[in-house]
Amino acid sequence: MSRSGPPHAPRRRVLVAAAGLAGVAGLGGLAAFRTAAASHGLLLRTRAGLAFGTTVALTAAGSDAAAIEAALMDGFAAMRAVEAAASLFRPDSDLSRLNRDGVLDAPDPHLVVLLRFALALAAETAGAFDPTVQPLWPIWAGAATRGGRPDGGTLGDALGRIGWRRVRLEPDRIVLTPGTALTLNALIQGYAADRVIAALRERGIGDAFVDTGEFGASGTHPDGTPWRLGLADPRDPASLAAVIAPFTGFAATSGDYNMSFSDDRADHHIFDPATGYSPDALSSVTVTASSGLLADGLSTACMVLGRELGARLIAGHPGCTVRFTDKIRPDRRRL
Repeated sequence: MSRSGPPHAPRRRVLVAAAGLAGVAGLGGLAAFRTAAASHGLLLRTRAGLAFGTTVALTAAGSDAAAIEAALMDGFAAMRAVEAAASLFRPDSDLSRLNRDGVLDAPDPHLVVLLRFALALAAETAGAFDPTVQPLWPIWAGAATRGGRPDGGTLGDALGRIGWRRVRLEPDRIVLTPGTALTLNALIQGYAADRVIAALRERGIGDAFVDTGEFGASGTHPDGTPWRLGLADPRDPASLAAVIAPFTGFAATSGDYNMSFSDDRADHHIFDPATGYSPDALSSVTVTASSGLLADGLSTACMVLGRELGARLIAGHPGCTVRFTDKIRPDRRRL
């Protein structure tokens, strides 16, 4: 891995614009959805807001307006809880405090779930996914503002502080080796989609489409047909490259266009922990899975592993699917 990131600049925007996946609004529009819901005796409500440094939106259908509104409130509360645990956009989050202090007692349960999964995926991928790549972020961001790339010495120093074995997860404590910093940006939005869908179901909402920066869907479209999910073209995000239909479960996309340090997108926010540079074989990877956490982590791991090794990784997770988009290099675009 991984997606590294700042606590400031937004990493992605909703739907076709940059997320790599076009959701509800990209495939028909909310007005059409409300009309379809009404024709079947259902109500449809959508609530949008900001979370994880981006725009998020939750859509739910049902027959009880009060239950829908309560469910949407619970969905946003679920996202806020995940942010409080593990968002780098919040300086008061448990993760931000851990990075500052190097140790955290009584960590938030959400942080523990995320970190346990991250370390397991790091082991499974022999470190291709690694939550300790955060030290690379300020180096690349600073070099990009100067119009260049990090020098070898600076990059080498950062690489010396990267390695998932530098993290110790104890029963009620997390300890980092000095100089280590974590990012869970490659997991947090997919995990949030899991928590939101769970919150909606607890309120009895079976038909829902959620966009937390990654996507989840349950039940069906208000007109009774399956949900559909559009995949944006990584080189023309306003256009669809494909549509997943039917879409239920969860989907996540990792790509070189969400945040780039170079105009040709050779340098971007996903890093190979072995080299400190961005992987250069793929423009994007979309994974569908039974959980958003799994889809999010696998999509980032596949960006680093490449098509062949990434396909092997996906094959080891029954029920998952993957779509690879190869890197389009500037000197080949006219061929």
